[in-house]
Amino acid sequence: MASAAEQLAANMNFGAFAKATELKKRIWFTLGALIVYRLGTFIPLPGIDPSVLADIFRQNQGGILGMFDMFAGGALGRMSIFALNIMPYISASIIMQLMSAVSPKMEALKKEGESGRKKINQYTRYLTVAICVLQAYGISVGIEGMSSSQGAAVATPGMFFRMSVVITLTGGTLFLMWLGEQITARGIGNGISLIIMAGIVANLPSALAGTLELGRTGALSTGFIIFLLVMSVATIYFIVFVERAQRRIIIQYPKRQRGNKMMGGENSHLPLKLNTAGVIPPIFASSILLMPITVMSFSAGQGPEWMTTVAAYLGRGQPVYLIVYISLVVFFAFFYTAVVFNPEETADNLKKYGGFVPGIRPGKNTAEYLDRVLTRLTVVGAGYLALICLLPELLISRFSVPFYFGGTSLLIVVTVTMDTVAQIQSHLLAHQYEGLIKKSKLRGRRG
Repeated sequence: MASAAEQLAANMNFGAFAKATELKKRIWFTLGALIVYRLGTFIPLPGIDPSVLADIFRQNQGGILGMFDMFAGGALGRMSIFALNIMPYISASIIMQLMSAVSPKMEALKKEGESGRKKINQYTRYLTVAICVLQAYGISVGIEGMSSSQGAAVATPGMFFRMSVVITLTGGTLFLMWLGEQITARGIGNGISLIIMAGIVANLPSALAGTLELGRTGALSTGFIIFLLVMSVATIYFIVFVERAQRRIIIQYPKRQRGNKMMGGENSHLPLKLNTAGVIPPIFASSILLMPITVMSFSAGQGPEWMTTVAAYLGRGQPVYLIVYISLVVFFAFFYTAVVFNPEETADNLKKYGGFVPGIRPGKNTAEYLDRVLTRLTVVGAGYLALICLLPELLISRFSVPFYFGGTSLLIVVTVTMDTVAQIQSHLLAHQYEGLIKKSKLRGRRG
């Protein structure tokens, strides 16, 4: 039996969207902000030769830099003001969440509510600046040593060039961080996720054209290209299926007598998603890997021998890289699930309002039951994420398929799209409910 909300969602049409003025403003604001982001990815850093950098990135597009460039929406390959993208902020968020789990002081801040959350956000911004400065300085040093057949990448290397790169890249990341927050507050969807998705989607046409070009030149067979497209569609279907999958735990409320009326006694359910962590684990894992590897990749061949060795072992498709990447994905699947869902807190809230799981005692037993169910779901969810991220990695390293057809990129695009559509439907439902309430009030006055 479909719920009232599902029935309303099914009946939504273009007319309802046309009347939702607030929703249209939010969508236009989001589109405008994403256009500003895309324009920024084409503004190059001062003092570099874009043609030399483009030639260098063409030679290294199958490596870790190519993956970083995918998340940056091509901004790294063009070495634009948004070359670092939003990744330093994600890295800072990871570190702060880890600190919240192990530091009593940070955990106390987290429990303070809104004021504690603001302080944690402030610390996250400070840490973002520190990470930006370190990464930007490493990139500036690496660019100075780059050269191709066309000449050196930097015309006038030196401390002035390095400081200008650090200031520009740090400012670009902070602007994107602010832009993402504005999209979340005044637009539609999660701003940070939409910025990452916009970069991936913007390069999908060129990736498709590149794949077809490989087929035309004979580098890839026609059969393999068809298989790749079918696999991409099947991967999208599989992602949608798993992301919608959930375990519904029955919650029962006892009957209570108030005066002459019997209250309560109804059944509800607690939905637990199969993949509670969503798209966060692959993004976090990629961010953690990209942070140290970026500097190593830029300085490969010019730095210490151990750095060159580490960069080789962590190359795209290498066993060490795959093991580290999948291990990080699994770790963050469990870690982020533990952050967003607290079984003890949920069990206490159920006990407070008189709810209980049939056959399970309220309180500690309910918490243990929820934790056991959630752990089993997370095992399956982590396996699903590992499969989605691993199989395309093998295809990419074996056949040099563009990153944009990989599992991580498809997972980000599909999941963010689903979340954004769900928010649009929520706004439309709220608008329809408001319209029904207004009509009922007008009829009441006339009566």
